[in-house]
Amino acid sequence: MADPRGFLKDGRKVAERRPVEERVQDWNEVYPGSAGRALLPIITQQAGRCMDCGIPFCHQGCPLGNIIPEWNDLVWRDDWEGAIERLHATNNFPEFTGRLCPAPCETACVLGINQDPVTIKNVEVSIIDKAWESGLVRPQPPEWLSGRTVAVIGSGPAGLAAAQQLTRAGHTVAVYERADKVGGLLRYGIPEFKMEKKHLDKRLEQMRREGTVFRPGVDVGSALGADKLRERYDAVVLAMGATEPRDLAVTGRELGGIHQAMEFLPQANRVALGAEVEGQILATGKHVVIIGGGDTGADCLGTSTRQGAASITQLEIMPEPPQSRPAGQPWPTYPMTFRVSSAHEEAGERVYAVSTKEFLGDEDGNVRALRLVDVVFEGGKLTEIEGTERDIPAELVLFAMGFLGPEKPGLVEQLGVDLDERGNIKRDLAYQSSVPGVFVAGDAGRGQSLIVWAIAEGRAAAAAVDTFLTGSTTLPSPIKPTERPLVV
Repeated sequence: MADPRGFLKDGRKVAERRPVEERVQDWNEVYPGSAGRALLPIITQQAGRCMDCGIPFCHQGCPLGNIIPEWNDLVWRDDWEGAIERLHATNNFPEFTGRLCPAPCETACVLGINQDPVTIKNVEVSIIDKAWESGLVRPQPPEWLSGRTVAVIGSGPAGLAAAQQLTRAGHTVAVYERADKVGGLLRYGIPEFKMEKKHLDKRLEQMRREGTVFRPGVDVGSALGADKLRERYDAVVLAMGATEPRDLAVTGRELGGIHQAMEFLPQANRVALGAEVEGQILATGKHVVIIGGGDTGADCLGTSTRQGAASITQLEIMPEPPQSRPAGQPWPTYPMTFRVSSAHEEAGERVYAVSTKEFLGDEDGNVRALRLVDVVFEGGKLTEIEGTERDIPAELVLFAMGFLGPEKPGLVEQLGVDLDERGNIKRDLAYQSSVPGVFVAGDAGRGQSLIVWAIAEGRAAAAAVDTFLTGSTTLPSPIKPTERPLVV
C-alpha cells in the first residue's frame, strides 16, 4: 500500500485549471501545460491517500479492472516505470480515460464512504503523461504473425483497443474509418479543450509502428460492401459506435438554426485544428440553447463560449441533482449528483425540470425563440406544471440528448445482423453477432456508454476474435457483454 496514514493526513486536492478569462480565448486544454503535468506537484501526496482497504471496490467501479491500489503505491514510491507497466496491463489508452472518463472508480473508492475519495483519475493521467515525456511508452510489435486478417470498422476507443490487442497477438489488422482522419469521436467529437489531439496522434503512431493499418476516408458499406469485406478478412469487428442521434419532434423542428450536437461539434473541432469548413454552424453573437445536460451538452457549451455566443442556456428535463450522494444511490454505485465541468465554470445558465413545447420562427424561417414549460416527475411520468410556459430567445438550438444505437443503413443492413429491442447489434457471450465471424464491440452493441466500457469491450472482443481465429487466446477479457455498471 501507499502511505499508511496518507488518508488521515492529507485531504483531496486537484490541479488548478487555467483562469477562465484566459482559456476561453483559445482551444488548448484547460490545464496549464497538460493535465498530467499540472498535477505533478501534488500527485505523489494524493496517491498516498490510497488506503489499505482490504477489498478495493475501485476495481468493481472500473470495467477495465485497473489495478488502482498498485499504481497508487508505485507513484507514491516514485516508481513511475512500474506504475505505467501496471496501468498499461489493463488499459490501452490511459491518456484518453484520464481526461475523458467520469471516473466511476472514484465513486466506488472505499475512502469515499465517509471522506472525499482518492483522485484516481488524476493519478492515472499523471502516470501516462509522465511516461510519454520519459520515453516509457514504446511500440510492442508481435514476435510472429498468425497469417490471419481482421477488419475493425470504426476507430473510436473500442475499435482502437480491439485493433491494438489483435495486432499484438500477431494478426494483420486494418482499421476502417469513414472520416478523413482516424479517431472517431475522439478526433472530431471531443473538443480540443478537453483533450488535445496530440495525445491521440501519439498513440496512433505507436499503433502504426506495431503494425496496425489505418484506412481513413472509407465508408465500408458503400466503398467495399459486406460481401467483399467478409471475403477479404477472416474476422470483422464492428465498432462503429452508437451514432444515431435522438431527435425532438415538436412544432417548429423544421426551422433553420436547429441542429444535432454532432453536426455542430465536428465542424468546430475541425476549425480548431486548422481546417476550413464551408457553411460552418456558428454560435458567434447568437442566443444558444442546448437541450441535454450531459457531457455532450457541456462540450457544446464550452465550444459556444469560445465562439463568442451572446448567451447560452442549457436545458435538462430532469430535476437538478443533489450536491451529495442521494440515499437511493449508496456507495459504491455511481451517483447522480450535481457536477460542474470546466465548461460550466466559464459561461451559461443551467435550467432543470423543463420540457420544450415549441420552436418559434422568424419571417425568414429561422428559429428565434424556444417555448418551454416546467415539469415534475410524479407517478412514474413527467407532468407539465400549468401556468409555467415561457419563451426564451434561441437563434441556435443544439440537441445533445443522447443516441439510439448504430446507424442501420449501409453495412449493418448489408450484413444482416440481428438487432436487440433497443436497436443495438445483438451478440453472444463471445461478442459474436448472428453472422459467424462478425463481432461487435463498444456502443454498437452495448448502446451509448462510457469510454472505459468501450475500451474494456474492445479488449474483451479482441480475446474472443483471437480464440475464434486460433482456438485459444492469452489476451485478457475484462468483461462479458452482459455486464453492467454497479447499480442498486
